[in-house]
Amino acid sequence: MISANLVVVLVETAGPLNLGSVARLCANYKPSKLRLVNPRCEPGDPLASLMAVRGGEWLKKVEFHSSLSAAVADCRRVVACSGRIEAQERQHHSPKEAIGWLLEPQAGPAQVGLVFGREDHGLSKEELLLAGRLLRIPTGPGYGSLNLSHAVAICFAEIQQQLEQPKAAYAPLQALDSPLASHEQLEQTIQDAEALLLNVGFLYPHTARARMGKLRQILLRAEPNAEEVALLRGMVRQLRWAIGRDSG
Repeated sequence: MISANLVVVLVETAGPLNLGSVARLCANYKPSKLRLVNPRCEPGDPLASLMAVRGGEWLKKVEFHSSLSAAVADCRRVVACSGRIEAQERQHHSPKEAIGWLLEPQAGPAQVGLVFGREDHGLSKEELLLAGRLLRIPTGPGYGSLNLSHAVAICFAEIQQQLEQPKAAYAPLQALDSPLASHEQLEQTIQDAEALLLNVGFLYPHTARARMGKLRQILLRAEPNAEEVALLRGMVRQLRWAIGRDSG
């Protein structure tokens, strides 16, 4: 069993063979949950069941979500597997580095997410912004795209290997005193901040997405706890109220 708190998320999976293979891997390694975001194939497809072998139960208990944001809302840390290197706007971490960060101790029951994108074109830039770390699996220079289930297998094996090592080998940080904020709490704060910044003219509609994406990355790197995020959100709401009162 790799982790009772690990949530595996597949975004718009199209191939039932891939989905069945991932279900088989879940039976091998036993994460906490398997979530599907707008799948383009059905878990009940006979080909998925064929590949799942003894992982058929995982196909029956998958959770469905309409967006990646909703699928990781209750996760405190998120790693996204990405083969995108064209922009190089963010650092791509090795499986060892990204998984090591995912497994660092956190206060309380810390649910974490491991995200995999579409077979044909991976995750969008907006979806990648939801992850605190991007994981890139090293490949040969001739063809850098891996099969979805192969990528899941490599990540699961890395998690298992790190969990079998002494904790000091992969978790150098002390456990936090209070729980990290969930993605849902962060997103609510960011939405409130965006409305405020648009109102005061700091943001413009045509540039808001890019600039708020950078703010999101600052917050993800800082990893504020739930109390700190509540403080930030309270400040933003109070400013919005004060601006509305003065302009009324």
